[in-house]
Amino acid sequence: MGSLNKMNFITRLSALCLRKSKMQQRHQSSRRPAVPLGSRILTDPSKVYEHNMWDHMQWSREEEENAKERAAENSLVKVQWEERDKYEREASKYWNEFYKTHKNKFFKDRNWLFLEFPEILPEKKREKLKTEERSSECTKINSTNSFSHKNEIFEEGEKYWKKNYGGGSTSVQGYVCNKKEAKSPTDNPQGKNCGEELGRLESFPGSDATYRILEVGCGAGNSVFPILKVLCNTPGTFLYCCDFASGAVELVKSHSSYNSAWCSAFVHDVCDDALPYPFPDEILDVILLVFVLSTIHPDRMQGVVNRLAKLLKPGGMLLFRDYGRYDTAQLRFKKGHCLSENFYVRGDGTRVYFFTKDEVWNMFNLAGLTEVQNLVDRRLQVNRKKKVKMQRVWIQSKFQKPLLLSLNIPEETTKRHP
Repeated sequence: MGSLNKMNFITRLSALCLRKSKMQQRHQSSRRPAVPLGSRILTDPSKVYEHNMWDHMQWSREEEENAKERAAENSLVKVQWEERDKYEREASKYWNEFYKTHKNKFFKDRNWLFLEFPEILPEKKREKLKTEERSSECTKINSTNSFSHKNEIFEEGEKYWKKNYGGGSTSVQGYVCNKKEAKSPTDNPQGKNCGEELGRLESFPGSDATYRILEVGCGAGNSVFPILKVLCNTPGTFLYCCDFASGAVELVKSHSSYNSAWCSAFVHDVCDDALPYPFPDEILDVILLVFVLSTIHPDRMQGVVNRLAKLLKPGGMLLFRDYGRYDTAQLRFKKGHCLSENFYVRGDGTRVYFFTKDEVWNMFNLAGLTEVQNLVDRRLQVNRKKKVKMQRVWIQSKFQKPLLLSLNIPEETTKRHP
């Protein structure tokens, strides 16, 4: 196409965009206002199918009793002992098969992480993100209510032309950090950590960082890449992520946004106490444990939490979210899938446990951590097309490692530190 056709195309596209903006402005007053996350409360049951999710649901005594009965009924027939042992021994095999089948298409990216867990970010980055969000909202309002952005629309047309018809476009979808690999300590973009004693390891991934995060059970990276997107090019930060399914770790490492200068993904079985981590104890600022502990046998959970607590530096935070007791996922299991009380096996061989708030508190308290938040998150999920309602129950918690040794630490730790 000639330059004249190109200009005609961009002009038509610009006119179309302007027309769309005018229509949006015309109907703005009649549009439903945006509702902040966590504040959508169902006050009129007749409007239940107007949204996909309702927050802060309160169960009646009848609903609670009905849920207990359904859970007791589907637990009557237990999986045979031989099968239970097989699911424990071959747990990594089943999760590898899961990721081989679904790859990174099963779970959505957890972009809600920073709303529920702002503690993931360093304090300065947290404040900067809040400022950017406020600025972004103002920009959206101004661009909707004003027609002084014709040049912006024209530029969008130019970008579209280059992308689809050539012209040396350098646009990149998504986000890309600085992809230069750190070949030596001086090449690593992490900030220098001058006063901190790092123990027996002199050099390890992220050794120069001042703020370190570990995600346990990273899967295909649905938390990893939203975190990296926000922390991208933030000096002094480093993200570790591990999974005991090697297939999941390979998916993370093969992702276009994975960068070993900012992130280290590794295979690790958190149930194996003898297996060392690729970094010393007491160096982590944050541990993210989201929908992971529920996949582990209940008898081994306390040991896992105890070990993770040792990785946190004093003042470090462990952020937890997982399935709660009587969640719809628990009540949907058929007889013959129950391994033990509130512990089930899915059809693909993967397992899941359903927690109470008190169980979570006890585990983290025994590991020497202090409660910052520990709540039951009840929501009503709605399939508006099928007219189906699902009661979702999750436990969300935040526990902190005390800055000073207290009396509330495990006996084993007390013996080592008389």
